[in-house]
Formats: sequence, structure tokens, C-alpha cells
Amino acid sequence: MRYIILLLILSISALSIGQRYDLKDFFIYDAALEQKVDSVFDGMSDTSRIGQMIIPAAGRLGKSQEHLNALIEKNYIGGILLLNGTKEGFITMVADFNSLNEKNGGLPMLYSADAEPSLIGYKIKNCTPVKKANLMVDREEVKKFALSICNDLKDIGINYNYAPVVDMSPNEVISFRAFGNDPDTAQVWSKIFIEVTQNEGIVATAKHFPGHGYVIGDTHKQLVYIDGEMKEVKNYIPLINSGVLSIMVAHIAIKNNSKYNTNDLPSTVSRNIVTGLLKNEMKFKGLVVTDAMNMGGVASIPNCELKAAQAGCDLILMPVNEEKALFDILGEVEKNNSFKQQVYASVRKIIRLKICLGLI
Repeated sequence: MRYIILLLILSISALSIGQRYDLKDFFIYDAALEQKVDSVFDGMSDTSRIGQMIIPAAGRLGKSQEHLNALIEKNYIGGILLLNGTKEGFITMVADFNSLNEKNGGLPMLYSADAEPSLIGYKIKNCTPVKKANLMVDREEVKKFALSICNDLKDIGINYNYAPVVDMSPNEVISFRAFGNDPDTAQVWSKIFIEVTQNEGIVATAKHFPGHGYVIGDTHKQLVYIDGEMKEVKNYIPLINSGVLSIMVAHIAIKNNSKYNTNDLPSTVSRNIVTGLLKNEMKFKGLVVTDAMNMGGVASIPNCELKAAQAGCDLILMPVNEEKALFDILGEVEKNNSFKQQVYASVRKIIRLKICLGLI
């Protein structure tokens, strides 16, 4: 009898090892998936683990291909944002990066883009034209254009989209990038965009948490503030409940709010906002990604990438210096066990996502 039970266990284990997962499995507990994550994680050094959190950019507004090749050869990064180029150029670039990464034994890459309806034509030229978000008239158009964007991203090899924008539109920086200025429309249309994207096997990202619509100024240039109530946080609740996999935190400070003041620091480096509000209170279990860390609203803060990781961010987007960011985080991991376990949890989430994307 024991022999038969052992054979059954071995048979189930063998089936589990060959099992394929998809994005719908990310939030579902599965013992075999947990085991697979642990197996990948256990085979990595702390340096390569933390490297999974680092996402530099390639393209006209990113780092050179030579610079990124050097990072890939050291297993110092977990993905690449494709930022300003052509569809054809990015197809070639992804193939080149993948070839080098496979040769060096790195985990497959997360390839991301700012493929919002309002920006994709600017960020990735020669994609299928789509309407700007603020010009869409109904849910069917949102579905149609979300699917069109996904088809172009899949052609390139992009598996992670920093879209949709769920902000309101009054802010001059957001304006045409938002679905409008009605919270119900923003929530429902964002939910549709996310569902289409993730059903197509691409990670969707709700942004810019905790809300960029009612601020004055541009976080690309300077730190901006939410003054008092965070009116747009409620837009994220139905999106979290329906399974959005990624949320981007903006370089926005909070003032005149006794519970959520960030003391003149951006939300990106505020543990009160990232861990306290988003992860604990709102119970978001997906990937928290920073907005670009070379932006004016955060880049002047010493060790800002480490502080973003300490705040609870899982993915550090576009550090000014990728190696410094990695080794700043590594140094803190080596002397702070609580932070070490937090970073390990982030890395396990990234590995889990890559398995659910079918990359591992």
C-alpha cells in the first residue's frame, strides 16, 4: 500500500513539474507553483535575486545597448523598458537581448512599455494607430484598442504594459492620457483595459498611485503634492478586487493629511503609502513598480532606489545607476534581516510572475 501511495505522489509531482501556468494563476495558491518558485529562487545568489528588481530602459530615451548588454552579462537586471523607438527596432533589440541573456544563463526578461492608448504611437512608432484615451466613446472601443495594443506588444515580445492610466484628467500632464474626469468611467474602462490585456497574456499596470489627476505640476521635473484628501485612491479598489497584477507608484508627496503625510518625500519612497496603504490596507498582492527613478520628483533624494525598496516597491524602474541601486539594496539586505525577508518576498513575486507569463 505504501508503495502504491509513493507511486501516486511521484506521478502527481511529475505532472506538476510539467504544468503550465498563466496570469490567472498568479493570485491563486498552488503548492506545485510555490515549489517551482522556491526551486528557481534557491538556485540564485542574492546579487542576481536583487537584480530581478532592477528595470532599466532601452531605446532613444534609455541606456545604450552596450550598457544594457554589460548588465545582462552580470545578471544584474530582471527586465528592460523599451522607451522610444520603432516597432521593428525593438523586435530586433529584444531578440538580441534574449540571445545574450540565454547565453549567460539569466532568467527570462520582463519586457515592458508605456503602451497607453495615448502614448503608444509616440513611444513605439509604426504600431497600429489607436484613439487617445480621452477620445474613446464607449466600452467596445476600449476593448478594441486594448486588443490592438496587445497584438503589437506581442509582436515585439513585450509582456508587461505600464497602462492604463486611472487618474482623472484635470492635471495638464495627465489630460488626454486619462479616460476622462468621471470616476465611474475611469474605474470601469480601466478594468476593461486590464482584463483584455491580462487575458492576452500581458501584465497590465494601474497608474499613477495614489493619484496624479488633482495635483499641480509635473513629476518629471519636480516633486508635486496631493493637498489633503487623496481623491483618486478609490479608483484602485475595483481594479485590485478584479485582479490587476501591477500598480505603479508616482513621485507625489502628500501634505495636510494627518494619516498619510509623506513629510515632503514622494510616495515612491514612503513606507506609509506603499506598504501601509497599498499593500496592507488595500490588500494589493501584485507587483508594485516605481515610476521612473530618474525623474525630477525623486532623483535628487540620496539612495532613492534603496528607499523605494524599503518602502515596499518590488520593481525599481529606470535607476540613474543600476549597479549602485542593486548594491545599495544588497548592502542593506546583508545587515537587516527584516528587510532581507521583504526583498526575498519581492523577488519571489517576480519569479512567480515570470512563471505565470510562461517565461520559465
